[in-house]
Amino acid sequence: MFYRPAEGHGLPHNPFNAIVAPRPIGWISTRSSAGDNLAPYSFFNAVAYVPPQVMFASTGRKDSVQAIEESGVFAVNLVSADLIGPMNATSAMLPRGTDEFTVAGLTKADCETIPCPRVAESPATLECRMTQVLQLAGKDNFLVLGEVTGVHLRDDCLRDGRYDLRLVRPLARCGYRDYAVVEDLVTLTRPGED
Repeated sequence: MFYRPAEGHGLPHNPFNAIVAPRPIGWISTRSSAGDNLAPYSFFNAVAYVPPQVMFASTGRKDSVQAIEESGVFAVNLVSADLIGPMNATSAMLPRGTDEFTVAGLTKADCETIPCPRVAESPATLECRMTQVLQLAGKDNFLVLGEVTGVHLRDDCLRDGRYDLRLVRPLARCGYRDYAVVEDLVTLTRPGED
């Protein structure tokens, strides 16, 4: 099969959502004059090491994007398999000003370097200062970039000095309504490395 996105695919569901998979989930928490907000984004990733930087994309100028434009900060809470229920609860389309932490029964904690809440249950949280919000091609697509200014790691997710993904069991988005739990890891060394 071949199709041009501009002409449609003829399938019952858009395959693009499942092609680039699995994708990490950025559970974005913000604080604005409307209150605290928490929403999952599967178009999320790390984009640079030094300084550490992340990005997420939003279809629509949703509450998260508006809050980041107002405050200039956001936190990325990583999602582990045990948080699938609360993460899904925060994906609901709720009225602006609704506190998704309360809706999902999550514990809110303060960030250290930015005035923003974070998910205390998350295995890792990245505190970020927004560097850019870019409007992308299309009707209502936005890319948010941020520099990481603080990192929280749950102590029980560390083993032998490493953030251990076997302990974390990260949740990933696979497209459609499908998710995956990262449990099987393969360790490789690059050619020429000891």
